[in-house]
Amino acid sequence: MLPAGNTRYMTITDLQVRKLDKAFDHFDLDRNELVERADFAELAARFLLGFGHEPATNKSKDLIDQFDQIWLALAGQIGVDEEGSLTRPEFREGMDAVFITGDRFAEVLRPAARAVVRLCDTDGDGLISRSEFEIMHRAYGTLPRDVATSFAAIDTDNDGQLSTRELEHAMQEFYVGKKPTTPGNLLFGEL
Repeated sequence: MLPAGNTRYMTITDLQVRKLDKAFDHFDLDRNELVERADFAELAARFLLGFGHEPATNKSKDLIDQFDQIWLALAGQIGVDEEGSLTRPEFREGMDAVFITGDRFAEVLRPAARAVVRLCDTDGDGLISRSEFEIMHRAYGTLPRDVATSFAAIDTDNDGQLSTRELEHAMQEFYVGKKPTTPGNLLFGEL
């Protein structure tokens, strides 16, 4: 484990810190200020419950596995065993080292984003309706006012729905983007 306060990997901007702190809060479901492997599994379970999927379906197994891969990448980077936990600073350091300045976004985080998007697109039409988007956000625990802000920002063509590409791109902008004016920064509402 890295010593407390280690900034070896901290090349992230203030904006990215705010985004990563919001992500940490999504994963810290029991609000104990630690993110554990079980938190990633619980978040996946919330998605499945919200969208009415049984854990044995292919989409469900894929989501559970992809969330677990995020945990394993972060834990491995920080040097925490698989059943350990990450503090908020360690989560930031891991996200930076693995996905932002690291080269594992395409290998780990993109497949997880795609698994979420596939689950959200309940009818397989390549579009995410406002109600599907709201279900996703309930799993994350996003406040309703932030859901409205997010949907408006990400719906860049103002057609009242999100393409799976728009949502996937917003996820990438949120988790690894550095530009302060991209719509994806508002994926979970105001920062």
